Amino acid sequence: MFLTTTPAFRYTKNGNEEIIDEIVCEKQYEIYVNDTCITRQVASPGLLAEMGAGFVITEQLADTIVSVSVKGSRIFVEANGMHTALWSTESAGGFSNLKRPRKVSSSLCIPQDAVFSVFETIQSEQWQKTGGLHTAVLFRDKEVLIRCPDIGRHNTIDKAVGYALLQRIDPANCYLGCTGRQPEGMVRKAANAGIPIIISRAATTDRGVAAARDAGLTLIGFARGERFTIYTHPERIISHNG
Repeated sequence: MFLTTTPAFRYTKNGNEEIIDEIVCEKQYEIYVNDTCITRQVASPGLLAEMGAGFVITEQLADTIVSVSVKGSRIFVEANGMHTALWSTESAGGFSNLKRPRKVSSSLCIPQDAVFSVFETIQSEQWQKTGGLHTAVLFRDKEVLIRCPDIGRHNTIDKAVGYALLQRIDPANCYLGCTGRQPEGMVRKAANAGIPIIISRAATTDRGVAAARDAGLTLIGFARGERFTIYTHPERIISHNG
């Protein structure tokens, strides 16, 4: 579903050869909210209802999701408590609502070893084959609830959040592992969903840190091997030494 093959030529210092290479698929989808087309998203196939539901909540377009249906390339979301949006183009080419992120209200704390285990879990087989898919993984009590690969890092969070919403799982009890960097738009998505902890193997930005601090969200970057960096609200991470 996520991958296809194409003929190609591989060149190395030792020569070249014809190969059949695996590459990622991308398609364009339209998201409708209460029968109005809100956006067109380039995304990977799969978890489309989750992506639609998650997008509406992570971008503060509505308060609650009533239902979601998918018809071909169109995703129809029914929602209550609609809000206006002020759109901005993100670094990856997507759109983000510029509203100030919601405050995160959660008493969730996790041990250091849970952070270390995230790095191994988010390494997807598709990424290893193609280098072209980001992944977000939703955790609760060290358990993987859903793994969401997509060509767009923003889509991965939408899909993870949408899964929690449609399964009636409280995001305040979950934490999120991500492969992509965490600028303001990514942090805002998690905060708007009420997720208290983001753990990424990549970097963040100054505005990403500011958004996480303001929202009360614990932002962790460079979760690789035996190290990680906590940028905001470290009190949610239980130290082995303390």
